[in-house]
Amino acid sequence: MSLFDLTGKSAIITGSSRGIGRAIAEAMADQGAKVTISSRKPGPCQDVAAGINEKHGDGTAIAVPANISSKDELQAMVDATNKAFGKVDIVVCNAAANPYYGPMEGITDDQFEKVLQNNIISNHWLIQMCMPQMRERKDGAIILVSSIGGLRGSPIIGAYNISKAADFQLARNLATEYGKDNIRVNCIAPGLIRTDFARALWEDPKNLKPALAGTPMARIGEPVEIAGAAVYLASAAGAYMTGQMMVVDGGATC
Repeated sequence: MSLFDLTGKSAIITGSSRGIGRAIAEAMADQGAKVTISSRKPGPCQDVAAGINEKHGDGTAIAVPANISSKDELQAMVDATNKAFGKVDIVVCNAAANPYYGPMEGITDDQFEKVLQNNIISNHWLIQMCMPQMRERKDGAIILVSSIGGLRGSPIIGAYNISKAADFQLARNLATEYGKDNIRVNCIAPGLIRTDFARALWEDPKNLKPALAGTPMARIGEPVEIAGAAVYLASAAGAYMTGQMMVVDGGATC
């Protein structure tokens, strides 16, 4: 059996109707996992789930739209996953928000609270909803999709970077608390990836060139290149890795 095999596992992936989240869901399904596709809009979730089911067979994926800022909707998503697949083995907290661009002095309280709520507190909610069953089984994998922004200051996306740095500490703290239960908690910190979320940085060549100026590989990353890291962290290959931050950035931070 492959070290990366996920047969018999069930995964929830937030923000999985496109971009990195979709690539992770598709890669986990390729390795045998059952997957819950979730984002705010029902249509895109259903499209992704249908594509996975067409490839791997009906019942491989379900679509459960949820707004991560709603505790009730997150709980409904967990309940639907338990009903469909019987359990939750893997949680990938990928969905995030960034409603403000500019220096910290200009951010409103509502904007700052939304960043912290969606990018930190909502992750905490979802993880805690799934943690009891993982502790009971003495097995589980939690993956937070953070960012190399959490390692840097920025005059443009400072609040977002603050939230992503907090995700690093959330992973370390939860790894400390739940390691004895064989639950691994890790972060992936992508660099610049070709997603709608980062479209403003890569769509215009004038913006892309300076964005890649310090990247040794001199190219933008693709969502599937983050998906492989997620499969590693969720599978037997990553069974002894917890509390860590895996940087996947083409060398930008080196």
